[in-house]
Amino acid sequence: MNLHTIFWLLIFLTIIDSLIIQTESPQMTRFVQRRRAFLSTVAGIGLGGITGLGARAIAQPRISGRSGEGTKAPNIIFILADDLGYADVSCFGTPGFTTPSIDRIAHEGIKLTRAYANSAVCSATRTALITGRYQDRIACGLEEPIASSSGKIGLPPGLPTLPEQLHRAGYRTALVGKWHLGSPPEFGPLKSGYDHFYGISGGAADYFTHQAKPGEDQFYRDDHLIHDHGYLTGLLGDEAVRLVDTFAQDTSPFFLSLHFNAPHWPWEGPEDEAESKRLKGRIFDYDGGTQKTYGRMVRAMDDQIGRVLATLDRHQLTENTIVVFTSDNGGERFSEIWPFTGMKGELLEGGLRVPAVLRWPARVRAGSRRAQPLLTMDWLPSFLAAAGVTPDATFPSDGTNLLPFLSDPEKRQSRSLFWRYKIHDQHAHLDGDYKYLKIGENEFLFDVVSDPRERANLKDRKPELFARLKKEWAAWNATMLPFPQGSYSWGADAQDFADHYDASRSD
Repeated sequence: MNLHTIFWLLIFLTIIDSLIIQTESPQMTRFVQRRRAFLSTVAGIGLGGITGLGARAIAQPRISGRSGEGTKAPNIIFILADDLGYADVSCFGTPGFTTPSIDRIAHEGIKLTRAYANSAVCSATRTALITGRYQDRIACGLEEPIASSSGKIGLPPGLPTLPEQLHRAGYRTALVGKWHLGSPPEFGPLKSGYDHFYGISGGAADYFTHQAKPGEDQFYRDDHLIHDHGYLTGLLGDEAVRLVDTFAQDTSPFFLSLHFNAPHWPWEGPEDEAESKRLKGRIFDYDGGTQKTYGRMVRAMDDQIGRVLATLDRHQLTENTIVVFTSDNGGERFSEIWPFTGMKGELLEGGLRVPAVLRWPARVRAGSRRAQPLLTMDWLPSFLAAAGVTPDATFPSDGTNLLPFLSDPEKRQSRSLFWRYKIHDQHAHLDGDYKYLKIGENEFLFDVVSDPRERANLKDRKPELFARLKKEWAAWNATMLPFPQGSYSWGADAQDFADHYDASRSD
């Protein structure tokens, strides 16, 4: 086929594509985009210039490898646990059980010891993850977490999210697991850059019925409710393995978000279906659970991660696949958070510090360790940089590209990070090693490196530093959206948590 024929063929297909796109079908639109990318590669001409898509939308992203030559953009698997405490994996110190698969990621990559969540609760952090911005800039991020199933609150469709920007660059994208950013189809993952979704839409589910409450289905394949049978963690692992098997048949890079619901309550391990029947769909499991059960839940998650890693090995994809494991916030009642204090819903270190490990054999030295502070929103600019994708200039990230800190063990940057949490009027500002903290009417200044348990209040010893950090937090807060009067905020409850005897109810 000569160039003249190719040209007129592309003109014809462009007209057909335009008619297809006018149907406003997301599936057909993605088909068109992928066909354009394929034809562009085959023809070797600038289809983006003809169709108006733009070169960035169809270009195969490339990065610099070890040799300095261009190499294929990496695959990315981002694994997110739910409510996992800092020391709930064995490479971070858990004494009760082992997590060999997560430990493997650390041993073959980097252990990130100063990783922070954007929020002390689920969906607010997930807003920051997918947008690369402080969640306080986006209305759904002000819900701590999104607790309504009415379908009226969710991540606005059409934002240049992490999966959307990777998708435009030629990545295949999929979310397996927990979404918690609004109910499909209005606010589903397919509206925010994912090609495929398999998992639960809300913030929690029974591990056997997959419901949030009796009769409330929330298990989806794409935009369609389904009824799969089995232990939720295992089903998510099955789907992740299936997708990696499928992705391996194509040379295009892929981005897989694997967001486990574990170890979020209800407290049900793989052998605890009887507990599910006892609860009768009541996922707020305040009278159940033990540390042993919690350990089984974490181990079940670790087993599924091991299956995903083995699948990468089998397809010889390990070398150029970035694998990250972390948590959406600090731990809850059965979590191990040593050496910190605090928990989910609190801006103490225990509510914000999360385990984080990263493996990328093509670029990152095995057995590394970094104390560089990082925040959830940093993953977007980091992954885009790894993929060779220029971030969308219309929606700038608040995060920092972490790649320079991963490759250079001596490189470190002092960060100025901010948090707020509605319940108990909590404020926090981390600047280097020092953290300004406000809980209710009480204010503190801690050196969180030398005093990770946040015991020695330095505000009177270092009044100028205390005043500066407090002032900087106020200036940052003035640039964020105000909390709506009726926005939800979860907090530790004195009726259910004995170590919070002086806390007021959050509802």
